[in-house]
Formats: sequence, structure tokens, C-alpha cells
Amino acid sequence: MYYILWIALAVGFLAVEFGTVALISLWFVIGALAAMVADLLGAVLWLQILIFALVSLAMLLLVRPFLRRYVNPYKTPTNADALLGQEALVTEAINNLEGTGAVKLGGLTWTARAEDGAPIPEGAVVVVRAIDGVKAIVTPRVR
Repeated sequence: MYYILWIALAVGFLAVEFGTVALISLWFVIGALAAMVADLLGAVLWLQILIFALVSLAMLLLVRPFLRRYVNPYKTPTNADALLGQEALVTEAINNLEGTGAVKLGGLTWTARAEDGAPIPEGAVVVVRAIDGVKAIVTPRVR
């Protein structure tokens, strides 16, 4: 009797999932389908709602964390994250106390600071350890 409602809810949750692809509303689709099956088997409305809630919650809590590891498990570095670990050439001596320093990194000139605070001479090759705003935090390259 209520199976049309459960189908409509499942389609609605599925549309939301296609719009977000966040693996959130997919579990409610499964819950709605379970409630629809309960309705077709003759369950009363309060039991259908309970089945919907329990199946949705169980799927969300138990299956989602497992599945998230396998759906897009590799994060592609973007923007500044892609610069971490890259080598750069010091174009202006780095001195944290004087607030000076610049490096050539990815074709651009970045202001730079030494990670450990030790001065780094012009012409040295450094490795980018972090990006702090518009500053590259670097350490001398170890050969």
C-alpha cells in the first residue's frame, strides 16, 4: 500500500546522491527499498519506518567507511599541495631574522623562509616542506 511512497523516496534519495556523489543518501535508497519490500510482505507502516531507519543507519555506519577507502582512494595534490617535496632554487638569500628570501619554484618566484631558521645562501637548492600563505617553507637539499 505504501510501496509507491518508498519507491518515490528511493528515487529522490538516488537523485540527491547523483547530485552530490558523497555516499550519504545512497544508504537511504537502500533503506527505502528494504521498507518497500517490507510493505509488499504485509508489514504495518510503523514497522516499515523502523526497517527504513535501521537499514539506512546500519548501511551508513557499517558499509560507508569501508567503501570510502575504495572510492577515489588516491588524493591528487592540487595547487600549493603539489609543490610540497619539490626542489627550488634560492634566488635571494633566506634569512628569517631579516625577513628576506625568495626561491624559484614551478616557474614562479615565491618568498621563502627556512624551516629551521638557519640562513640559506643565494644559489642553494632547497626542498619545499610546507606552504604558509604565500611563503614557501624550505630546507636545504641533502645530497
